[in-house]
Amino acid sequence: MFKEPSTASILLALLISLAHAAGICAAVDPVAAAGEEPILELYMHDILGGSNPTARPITGLLGNIYSGQVPFARPIGFVPPQGVAIPNANGAIPSVNGINGIPLGTGLAGTTFAGKPNGQNLNGNPATQLGPDGLGLGFGTITVIDDILTSTPELGSQSVGKAQGVYVASSGDGSTQMMAFTAMFEGGEYGDSLNFYGIYKIGSTMSRLSVTGGTGKFKNARGFAEVRSLIPSGQHFIDGAETLLRFTVNLSY
Repeated sequence: MFKEPSTASILLALLISLAHAAGICAAVDPVAAAGEEPILELYMHDILGGSNPTARPITGLLGNIYSGQVPFARPIGFVPPQGVAIPNANGAIPSVNGINGIPLGTGLAGTTFAGKPNGQNLNGNPATQLGPDGLGLGFGTITVIDDILTSTPELGSQSVGKAQGVYVASSGDGSTQMMAFTAMFEGGEYGDSLNFYGIYKIGSTMSRLSVTGGTGKFKNARGFAEVRSLIPSGQHFIDGAETLLRFTVNLSY
């Protein structure tokens, strides 16, 4: 005759089964098993001008200067003789990068390029070029992006996807950009997409963008991204103006 299992032995068997299932879950998703929120680290390469740009200003005075639509504006790639001042449509002289002709104040670098301020006022702060209405020349400029996302800071490193969307110069002094874009991930460990929205503060140590959702495995994702500006390594030569941003993304579901 078989002896009926006791309640204690049944409970012990259940505990063993639960422990085994927990071990399987930990192997599949160690972050979830540890009870921690998942973190992604991404590097975004925003490149203006040159032979392989990933961003293009499409509106605003600086956007028109960038595309050569403003009378007397310098076309991208044309470097005039030293000492020749080329005015814009307002009669002001736009400051441009001497290497590639991109007007400073355009893009995520704002009034700086390679860490050098575009002129300084008496307080030693970067001077903002003003239009006739007293607002910065870059105010209202909309830039469309198809930026490269990589797993490490080097531009030539493994690509994990693209950042597609826009950023808008949203402050009169040119110090902030309103960013709205979708990070489209490519195969492998990553997949699907994440949506970002918020204010990027040019020259600040760190800015924060909201994660407003996603698709696929990022469905119903929420959280925020800490955004820091880095100096490109220079290991991968480009003839445009690159802004390198590091995204540390904190997610919850």
